[in-house]
Amino acid sequence: MDSSPFVYILGFIAQGLFSARILVQWIMSERAKKVVSPTVFWVLSLVASWIFFIYGWLRHDFSIMLGQLIGYYVYIWNLNAKGLWAKLRPGLRQAVVGLLLLTPVIGVGLMLRDPQAVAQTLFGNDKLPLWMIIFGSAGQVIFSLRFIYQFIYSSRHGESVLPAGFWIISLTGSAIIIAYGIFRLDPVIILGQACGFISYTRNLMIWKRSHA
Repeated sequence: MDSSPFVYILGFIAQGLFSARILVQWIMSERAKKVVSPTVFWVLSLVASWIFFIYGWLRHDFSIMLGQLIGYYVYIWNLNAKGLWAKLRPGLRQAVVGLLLLTPVIGVGLMLRDPQAVAQTLFGNDKLPLWMIIFGSAGQVIFSLRFIYQFIYSSRHGESVLPAGFWIISLTGSAIIIAYGIFRLDPVIILGQACGFISYTRNLMIWKRSHA
């Protein structure tokens, strides 16, 4: 497990981008007096997820990598629903989208080259018992399922939206991840998740008020 300052900086950059997306979305929702799903929210999500996946790999943290893989392609879909990819020139669009689509595949491929070594690295950490890995992974899965829910909801409604269920799932998963971060003594996880609590709660309040 790499605990060098560079790795932590990488993690804080990713969490900073995750927090920025929530802050921007929150401010825009307050101004619109309804919950909105701005394009910048999904751009920041995609960039942060890419960086945080690398952080999880360097930290040998399976739960982080699993959590990012679940939501990664949903970010790409939402940006497509927003028409972002269509705005890029054909050559540039193919290069950017191709790189984004292949990054997780390459990461998984590198892991599968030596599955036994990977399993030992990710799950055989004496400082990280199996129950903690399962607990952290459960939190990441729940937290990431909010985007699966958002994808299904948005697909049915024909547009990219952030419904109430998205924020309820966010609060539930975030609570578990914070507890996991406390167990791991990981400041990146703790601070990154703690910053989202107020925004998740406030978005629920805005949603309820706009649907009263």
